[in-house]
Amino acid sequence: MNILSIFLQAQPQAQGQGFWVVMIAFIAIFYLFLIRPQQKRQKKEREFRENLKKGDRVVTSGGIHGKVHEINDNTIVIDIANQVYITVEKNFIQPYVEPKANETRK
Repeated sequence: MNILSIFLQAQPQAQGQGFWVVMIAFIAIFYLFLIRPQQKRQKKEREFRENLKKGDRVVTSGGIHGKVHEINDNTIVIDIANQVYITVEKNFIQPYVEPKANETRK
């Protein structure tokens, strides 16, 4: 006999309860592995942007490296070269991460 047919025949009266248990378990797993880590990541990014100060090294989401020159409500002015400034939305700023010493350029 097929294992699936045996399982379905053995569970006819508990079908309604089993559905809700599976749904609750699915929602809990979905929350723990997808929603919660995303919320933590967003909170960390928001705190980084709120704590920016002049002189901090940053990277835009487009990959432009520079130092914070001026901070406005929704934008940041970044010095990308010797007195070359660009204005970028705060949402597109990421912290600068130093490359590891053992990484080599190709």
